[in-house]
Amino acid sequence: MNEDPRDEQQTSAVIGSAGSRRPRRPGGRRRHGPGVESVVPEAEFSSYYGRPIVKPAPWEADIPAYLFTGGLAAGSALIAAGADLTGRPHLRRTGRLGALAALTFSGAALVHDLGKPSRFVNMLRVAKLTSPMSVGTWIITGYAPGAGLAGVAELLDMLPESRRPGLLGGLTRVTAFVDRPAGLWAALFGPPLAAYTAVLLSDTATPSWHAAYRELPFVFVGSAAAASAGLGLLGAPVSETLPVRRLAVGGALLELVAEQRMERSMGITVEPLHEGRAGRLMRASKLLTVAGGLGAALGGRSRVLAGLAGVALMAGSACTRFGVFEAGLASARDPKYTVVPQRERLEREGPVRYEQ
Repeated sequence: MNEDPRDEQQTSAVIGSAGSRRPRRPGGRRRHGPGVESVVPEAEFSSYYGRPIVKPAPWEADIPAYLFTGGLAAGSALIAAGADLTGRPHLRRTGRLGALAALTFSGAALVHDLGKPSRFVNMLRVAKLTSPMSVGTWIITGYAPGAGLAGVAELLDMLPESRRPGLLGGLTRVTAFVDRPAGLWAALFGPPLAAYTAVLLSDTATPSWHAAYRELPFVFVGSAAAASAGLGLLGAPVSETLPVRRLAVGGALLELVAEQRMERSMGITVEPLHEGRAGRLMRASKLLTVAGGLGAALGGRSRVLAGLAGVALMAGSACTRFGVFEAGLASARDPKYTVVPQRERLEREGPVRYEQ
């Protein structure tokens, strides 16, 4: 005797609604038609014993601070070199001292994360072009002497003549001859220093960082340009800030446009950028960057407005680095951001075929 398959479907629906041992979706029942109840529970992403699939980076707040100050140091060295060549002494001093201070802070943050200075020295024993960490170590090593010497030269030049006796006076005369070559040398390493930290993040398995590998370097470079231009607006008179006002507007536009393109290309891994602490930081970053860019464009004759624009640009850049950092950690903790992109990639590529 042939059985009608519709009888089997109705029986399954009745069993499901009558209290079978199949799990139901908590919080209510989902119905797909009149009198028919789904017996298949909602899929929830989880991992083995509740542990993340991708281990979150063991970094603390000193790493996003390092990302911010590294970009600030890179842009400040470029601004200082340009100001030196175009006869803007106050802007040159602001850039050199800003680069020296940012380099000192970022170096301290990096050493604190590594645990001891000898680990940084150990990374210099090899040069591996396929490793962003190794390349970044050599970029910092090349940048530091020029930025340090140019910054020290500015500090010595700020001392009055009466307080430069003996050895200090001789050192001042020596640095007066080498400060320009040192500043130009530091500016040469500025662009790679601003971009390499983005490559370092996106080269990891952290979902939100890895998904942004195309656009994140442009976001960080624009952010570095905006932050260093903001520092120039803070420290130099308005008569010398025309180049940094243009740089501020250009850096802000680059950051905002690249960030918009990045969010469109990230797929589901963009969600952590819009949620929680990372979402608040990224929204603040956009508002501050837009406000700072407008202030730099419109406040050419106002010292107060230029200073406010500079503060907004630096704060916006810091929020960008901390926001991207927090989003990456959040994406690593949720297995959904690891599983879904892998499934989508497999669907695009089709089934794997083996040749015999």
